[in-house]
Amino acid sequence: MSRDPVNVLIRRVDPDVPLPTYAHPGDAGADLRTTESRELKPGERAVLPTGVSVALPEGYAAFVHPRSGLAARCGVALVNAPGTVDAGYRGEIKVIVVNLDPRESVRFERFDRIAQLVVQQVEKVRFQEVAELPDSARAEGGFGSTGGHAAVGGSSSTNSTRGQAADGGTAGGNRYASVVSDREGQ
Repeated sequence: MSRDPVNVLIRRVDPDVPLPTYAHPGDAGADLRTTESRELKPGERAVLPTGVSVALPEGYAAFVHPRSGLAARCGVALVNAPGTVDAGYRGEIKVIVVNLDPRESVRFERFDRIAQLVVQQVEKVRFQEVAELPDSARAEGGFGSTGGHAAVGGSSSTNSTRGQAADGGTAGGNRYASVVSDREGQ
């Protein structure tokens, strides 16, 4: 069953930038392009402009997702993926990219496709504070509680730091320093 498309008003901040387009029928994301040429060295990040701004209908948001080809071929990721464009935002959409390749720089040219924009209907919720939450089958299990990867499997004697960060300790399951400790200057 096909629904009618949602009308989204769009303004070109850069008059020459191509409008976002869907590469294939049935695609969820429309390609966003950069209006700026830029080279990223290994580990470097940048905020790239897309040359467009939008007016989303109330009850909708747009989410900026990475492009899988850039991730697989070049090691390019989005720092805050997915980035959120709220219905009330009218500024230019910008994309925070990072080069995760440890050896090679990556170069973006003007009008290269750098991300994809997915528009979705979103619910407005009313938070209701309670003393206790209802039980569920999952309960408080999270952050690898279902296993399925070598880094979260095995006995506790082979990885004594597992879960410490979640429990207020200083190391996570991969033995990286806790962000909490870093924020507190410890």
